[in-house]
Amino acid sequence: MDKLRHMEVFVAVVDGGSFAAAARQLGMSAVMAGKHVQWLETQLGARLLQRSTRRQSLTEVGRIFCDDCRRVLEQVRWAESAVERSRSAPQGLLRVSAPVTLGTHVIAPLVADFLLAHPQVRVDLQLSDGLADLVGEGVDVAVRIGPVGGEGLVARALVPYRMVIAAAPAYLARHGRPSKVADLAQHHCLHHALWGRHTQWTLRDGAHTAFWPELARLQCNQGEALRHAALRGLGLVMQPEVLLASDIAAGRLEPVLSDCVPPPRPVHLVYAPDRHPLPKRTQFVAHVLQALGANC
Repeated sequence: MDKLRHMEVFVAVVDGGSFAAAARQLGMSAVMAGKHVQWLETQLGARLLQRSTRRQSLTEVGRIFCDDCRRVLEQVRWAESAVERSRSAPQGLLRVSAPVTLGTHVIAPLVADFLLAHPQVRVDLQLSDGLADLVGEGVDVAVRIGPVGGEGLVARALVPYRMVIAAAPAYLARHGRPSKVADLAQHHCLHHALWGRHTQWTLRDGAHTAFWPELARLQCNQGEALRHAALRGLGLVMQPEVLLASDIAAGRLEPVLSDCVPPPRPVHLVYAPDRHPLPKRTQFVAHVLQALGANC
């Protein structure tokens, strides 16, 4: 028998004044109610109720135990209501994973807006270009660039990840504006150190394809550092549009070779399937899709 059920029956017997009253309240027989109390007395090795043919009363031990049972049952009810509350409004810790550049410039502002709208939610935002293990690392939602599949995850398409080639106006004034990919050989190109080993972006020039030159005046493994170098007129930079968008809009950088940039890469919001997802994840997914959904 369930110990919590025994406690519930015992308290009902005390409150109702009899086994029959408790039985009516709980939908069981008076005999069964008596068995629940008897089991408790056997386990505790003490009598909880003094019984007579007309009435029953608590023993001193029974009075103390009854008070403790009330506290335990109240804690159980509070725990059960907490689960119900968590399913009615977003609250609790939400773990989100995203690539560094996209996460810094796009996902982080969306997370901030979500937190302002839902004060009972906390977010652990992990920015890494590695592939997060959603189940193993306890990640609720992840943003991934590139194809997805094979993990049994739900994948919702976001706006594609676009690259842009740009340079400072001062650099273009000194070195001229390239009109085709072959012109890059005569320019100072800022190179991302990881491209040659892990990710190679293909440039398009009509029917021909080429790659971003590896020979560079500056090579770095961090896009933000390459952006600063481009702003100072050091050379041409190819980086994600989300990283350079504000500089281009302000005229600090000018896009070039717009027809030659690599094809956009797919971006997805992924999460493990759940028949009863909590509102914190459901509403965060909706929040991101509203801002970045593929149809935006």
